[in-house]
Amino acid sequence: MSQALVVFSGGQDSTTCLFWAKKYFETVVAIAFNYGQRHISELSAAKVIAEQAGVSFHIFNLDMLSAVSHNALTDSQMEVETDQPDHRPPNTLVEGRNMLFLTYAAIFAKANGINNIITGVGQADYSGYPDCRNEFILSLNKTLNLSMDFEYIIHTPLMWLDKSQIWEMAGNLGIFEIIRDQTITCYHGFAGEGCGKCPSCKLRNKGLVTYLNSKENG
Repeated sequence: MSQALVVFSGGQDSTTCLFWAKKYFETVVAIAFNYGQRHISELSAAKVIAEQAGVSFHIFNLDMLSAVSHNALTDSQMEVETDQPDHRPPNTLVEGRNMLFLTYAAIFAKANGINNIITGVGQADYSGYPDCRNEFILSLNKTLNLSMDFEYIIHTPLMWLDKSQIWEMAGNLGIFEIIRDQTITCYHGFAGEGCGKCPSCKLRNKGLVTYLNSKENG
């Protein structure tokens, strides 16, 4: 029986990956992390969506991230930048987040005999996060295989897709309404179109407009 573990946050990208996984694997399990994020409401959304998808869902604490990393996602006193800086990563970068998420996911996966790990990172609409790059994923995949003597395959179905193409994938998977209405991509924790001002909302909503226009113009 083919099995997959999805690193799942309840956002647009990871929710699309969750249903992509259900299409290609017989058994799907989802894992999420509470790391002191200001948009903690994403975990409540993730729980509801996982129930709708009929997948087992587990949340683990990674409190250390909020203690060792100074960024706008784990420090409520820091304002989220509304524009993308061109000289450095945005202040929403949580250093090492994806590396830690995938490492803990790999430990969980091995304990449950799961070789396939799925994450929604991508570099087509590059956010300035170095741990979203394909080069990093390939490197970590090799490191995890060596460190645990287990043959993992990290799948990144969104790696080369821009946001409009991710919306298109959601449409093809039959989950457009779930993504549009229930997911939380907003850094401030608002569902759907979010606050409309943070970089994550701007990227998501711009991609949606592009996708809908392409459908209309056929």
